[in-house]
Amino acid sequence: MNYKLSTLNNGLKVLVIPMPSLESATITVWVKTGSRYENIKISGISHFLEHMAFKGGKRYTTAKKVSQEIDKIGGEFNAATSKEVTLYYIKSHKDYMEKAFDVLSDMIIHPLMKETDIKKEKGVIIEEMRMYEDNPMKRIWDRFEQLYFAGTQLGEDIIGNKDSVMSFKRENFLEYLSKYYYAKNMLVTVAGGVDNDKIVQLTEAYFGSLRSVAGGKTNLVNINRTEPTVRLYPKQIEQAHFILGFPADPMGYGNRYIDSVLNTILGGGMSSRLFTEVRERRGLAYTVRSAFDRYADNGYFSVYAGTDPGKATKALKVILDNLYGFGSKKKITKYEFDKAIGFLKGHLALSLEDTGDVNSFFGHEYLMLGKVRTPEEAIKQLDMVKLEQVKEQARKIFNPEKITLAIIGPYKNETQFAKILKV
Repeated sequence: MNYKLSTLNNGLKVLVIPMPSLESATITVWVKTGSRYENIKISGISHFLEHMAFKGGKRYTTAKKVSQEIDKIGGEFNAATSKEVTLYYIKSHKDYMEKAFDVLSDMIIHPLMKETDIKKEKGVIIEEMRMYEDNPMKRIWDRFEQLYFAGTQLGEDIIGNKDSVMSFKRENFLEYLSKYYYAKNMLVTVAGGVDNDKIVQLTEAYFGSLRSVAGGKTNLVNINRTEPTVRLYPKQIEQAHFILGFPADPMGYGNRYIDSVLNTILGGGMSSRLFTEVRERRGLAYTVRSAFDRYADNGYFSVYAGTDPGKATKALKVILDNLYGFGSKKKITKYEFDKAIGFLKGHLALSLEDTGDVNSFFGHEYLMLGKVRTPEEAIKQLDMVKLEQVKEQARKIFNPEKITLAIIGPYKNETQFAKILKV
């Protein structure tokens, strides 16, 4: 898959991935900022600012006018905030790309930040917090990272807390916008049936006014686990939810493809070991899955399961048995290994049929690491992975002394879970 990378005079990078057979295109504007760039006083401001961008700018002055412009072209638009990245996107017919640039630039560069809108949106975000609190299947991820990254900004919720959100004033947003929304801290990606030169011209016309530099930095986080960590979050619910995790490499690390194969064998798909062992053979959970999550300076491997409260300890034992025995007691067959490689290649191919996913594949890595990775390079690296490397990586990662376990469920103490972790 071909791409073209350009740099505007103000330092803004433009990454275009032409897909000539498509009638659609997606523009994504990336900003290298998120909740880890905040301090406790402004916790949640990255997420709140994303909300406020949709309330209108100089040209389209209300949320209704913004949405009307996108509806007029039959487009889709949204945004997202993570701990390290904020992004905004519009997907539309390729002929409407200029309108997409027009609307996004107005939202991002010239948000009005009306005090009346800020006041109303505080209520919306408080309700969003309550929604997450009432959804333990999602809330457990926040709880796990609070525990795993305790004492650092990576451990704080992206949405912030009630006190910080209710304290925000217009000047807080303008200061944060000035500090992080500048050309050299941003990236524009466009994928679809577009012409590179035209896209670069549009980017210059609509984003060329961005200031080149500002001054936002973040502190690196060092996680050094020396003993198992367990935390129970009591809640009277019908299903218990837990995540167990181990330290892993940060984003872009060389063993990423080995990790992908390891994870796929364990928890990728309905024929993976954990799905087969925990759900199909024992009926201990409806959902069980594993994943690697990575930040610029940190990463972790995790397994999530939702289970009957009375079966949680048994499910945990089965999962740990599969992790600690991976590649040794529970040997990896060549069939499993080859199936994992095929699974990863197939999913990569499917994901690249959507222009938004293409932007994500190219854009996120370039924003964070300054490197462009192509699908062809990913497939080549997967083909280089050896079965013995997967076994060795499992031995490195699944260290009982470095495990972290977070549980939401109707329990009074965490002793029963702590005992299981002792090997």
